[in-house]
Amino acid sequence: MNDYLLIEPIKEDEVTKGGIVIPETAREERAIKGKVIAVGSGKLNDKGERIPLTIKEGQQVIFKKYAPDEIKIDDKEYYFVREDDILAVVED
Repeated sequence: MNDYLLIEPIKEDEVTKGGIVIPETAREERAIKGKVIAVGSGKLNDKGERIPLTIKEGQQVIFKKYAPDEIKIDDKEYYFVREDDILAVVED
């Protein structure tokens, strides 16, 4: 997987200012938040040395909207995202 992460998307309902909940199914937008399921071994630098990833399994991340490649495994949706396309790590 090199510098890619396998991410399970987290789809959240949107709440308007008036308190109306718009479910994710009503918005045909991609999730931009997810939980990291697996992490690659890192990318190679010019010397052929592996640079380990800073993102770890189990972390929740926010990533660029159009960055991920979508895949389905057992009817469940996952994303492949490069570490460079991660915008933030969400901490509880």
